[in-house]
Amino acid sequence: MTTETRAPLIEVKNLCKGFYNSGNHMEVLTDINVNFYEGDVAFIVGPSGAGKSTFLRCLNRLEDATSGEIYFEGVNILDGKVDIDRHRQKMGMVFQQFNLFPHLTVMSNLTIGPMKLQGLTKEAAEDRAMSLLRRVKLEDRASSYPNQLSGGQKQRIAIARSLCMEPDVMLFDEPTSALDPEMVGEVLEVMRELAEDKMTMIVVTHEMAFAREVANRILFMADRQILEENDPVNFFENPQNERLRAFLDKMI
Repeated sequence: MTTETRAPLIEVKNLCKGFYNSGNHMEVLTDINVNFYEGDVAFIVGPSGAGKSTFLRCLNRLEDATSGEIYFEGVNILDGKVDIDRHRQKMGMVFQQFNLFPHLTVMSNLTIGPMKLQGLTKEAAEDRAMSLLRRVKLEDRASSYPNQLSGGQKQRIAIARSLCMEPDVMLFDEPTSALDPEMVGEVLEVMRELAEDKMTMIVVTHEMAFAREVANRILFMADRQILEENDPVNFFENPQNERLRAFLDKMI
């Protein structure tokens, strides 16, 4: 387990999430307690249906928790009085399916947020966007539309778009799951560089080898809970939880 004395960037307390399906209540997350710190590269792994993506979506209020608290930079963002849009600007999110605006060029996809939400001029927003397009090696696609890009290119653009808001943390929800195998590497390379630059990242993924290489913490979710957390070496080589050992036997 990770022991820290500094204040967490994100502090999750007793988080629960349930849905009603045909009149029946289904618990998806049960009593989640975990902290994330500035500079963390935390990977969340586990079987399908464990609640990983729901947990990630709860962190920036794309899903509303049933109960519990989520403190982000010291503010409980589950408080109904909080301006969640302001906090969400500091918490970039990259989805499985890119979510680019199909009617806008790459450049417009990147600049619309900083201009509308942060008040940047068009020139300043485009300068920031071009710098990030160079970072993801797609500066030549600034005037392209999403339907002119490969899946890997779309995902790199989606990462650049989130970075354009200069967030304090990046959330990745299985960012390679919708990609053809030959396109996965180009997205993982961008994420690897972000980790090397000390970007705080929380990543839901099935990419076990990548998690072992890049993460400083790995959390295992199953049965609606976080059942184990450790550094990559101990997580893979000395798992304590029986459920985790069975999961790794199937995945590795």
